[in-house]
Amino acid sequence: MSAAPKPILLWAVPRSRSTAFLRIMLERGDLEVVHEPFSYLQVDGHFELTGRRATSEVELLDMMLEVNAGGRRVFAKDTSDYTYTPLLEDERLFSDVINTFMIREPRSAIASHYAMNPEATLDEYGFEYLHAIFDAVRSATGEVPLVIDGDDLVANPEATVRAYCERVGLEFMPEAMRWDPGRQANWQRTDRWHAEVAQSSGLVAKAPERRETPDTNEHLRRVAEHHQPFYDALARHRLCPCP
Repeated sequence: MSAAPKPILLWAVPRSRSTAFLRIMLERGDLEVVHEPFSYLQVDGHFELTGRRATSEVELLDMMLEVNAGGRRVFAKDTSDYTYTPLLEDERLFSDVINTFMIREPRSAIASHYAMNPEATLDEYGFEYLHAIFDAVRSATGEVPLVIDGDDLVANPEATVRAYCERVGLEFMPEAMRWDPGRQANWQRTDRWHAEVAQSSGLVAKAPERRETPDTNEHLRRVAEHHQPFYDALARHRLCPCP
């Protein structure tokens, strides 16, 4: 009898369109979809999964593995604006989980992040730490993890999601590419960050709103210059979907 498929974790730089990707996974209906469990845990001191409460990263990983082993495959996404040292010291993260990554062109992601949180620190923009997690996974597994790009996701939605599903052992479900607009209860604490997804019914490329960018703001220019090399290093491995 073959082993159960491993849970899937999507590590994403903030404002990479990762919540839209998670919304597709939620629409499938066959996964236990978990929204930013480790970052919520850091802020709130606890996280509830299937009615149980975890108070540490290791305990939360235990619970995710148990849910997955119980027959419902877990898909979780989290962001790299926090650090997860105890989690990255747990070898099960590398042996028992499929770690995948999501990036977005830094200048756009940074401008979007700044519009939401102008007090964000350099580290909170997340590209450097996302690269550190990627390197930890690659070093522990000896394999290059899957990387997708949020710009590819909106440019070629079906091809990107189809290719991702193939790599992680999921059936592609085209019907999951559309959904009914509305907020999700488990996003309530960070609701304003996900308003665009809540108002949408699918992936649509939009013209960027007028906002401060690295071209107009010296602080953002320095932030972008710092994070660009980490994006470039990850982008060399990004999945290039064929439409």
